[in-house]
Amino acid sequence: MASLPISEKGYHGKAPAAYTARKVGAPNTLEHRIFIEKDGVPVSPFHDIPLYANEQQTILNMVVEVPRWTNAKMEISKEEKMNPIKQDTKKGKLRFVRNCFPHKGYLWNYGAFPQTWEDPNVQHPETKANGDNDPLDVCEIGELVATPGEVKQVKIVGVMALLDEGETDWKTMVIDVNDPLAPKLNDIEDVERHLPGLLRATNEWFRIYKIPDGKPENQFAFSGECKNKKYATDVVRECAEAWEKLITGKTNRGDISLVNTTCPHSPDRVDPGKLSDLPKGENKAPAPIDPSIDKWFFISGASV
Repeated sequence: MASLPISEKGYHGKAPAAYTARKVGAPNTLEHRIFIEKDGVPVSPFHDIPLYANEQQTILNMVVEVPRWTNAKMEISKEEKMNPIKQDTKKGKLRFVRNCFPHKGYLWNYGAFPQTWEDPNVQHPETKANGDNDPLDVCEIGELVATPGEVKQVKIVGVMALLDEGETDWKTMVIDVNDPLAPKLNDIEDVERHLPGLLRATNEWFRIYKIPDGKPENQFAFSGECKNKKYATDVVRECAEAWEKLITGKTNRGDISLVNTTCPHSPDRVDPGKLSDLPKGENKAPAPIDPSIDKWFFISGASV
């Protein structure tokens, strides 16, 4: 990625967060959006936040979409200008993941790596499936519950290859570098040693979470095995290279908005002063959600 140099050099664990969330509309509504700002200026969490948080490329930035234990299926909006985080919808209704016993909502702080893209035009040689057209998914396994729109600095420990409706949908396992366990978690075998059962629960969660909505079990490549740090790091680099082709106009963008303020070789780069049309921040209370969202589903055959 030499043509797109790291714009955030160095990292200090106690430094104040450079990124803040601009919240629009009430959570749990169709209007809700979370724009990401840096020093008060909107940036795209897809395109403007650097993937790497240090020059050695051992620490990465992660954009949190869904805090642990919550159910709202929040995600970076690929199609909207500046790619705000919004709640996914199906047939005009907000999507929530179901609680599949013994799990409550998401098991981790769930989000994405900026400046990555799973190219839907390319078939992965080992999974035999094309990319899912999204930024690379991330599961952060530290002890703190994050907030939507938070940008965490994390290190990679492994990756699983979910096959979601015929598409390769990588799930990168990471830990916040400031977590007390971070010094001990340096590769995938360390996760099982210090957080026994988490990888098995992660596999089960992704396998069964769509069953309550009438869909079949999800499948995994590699028989569900979580690949190690080196494999995961290679996946991240592949997705970073795919994003570079996307942002520089060398591959088909489809419906993706590439508007950004920092990428030097992007035809879609704009002056931050031209973003005054974005909605102002609000601090609205969450709208009530249907009590059925808290229902527990007991999935037959699920390994507990």
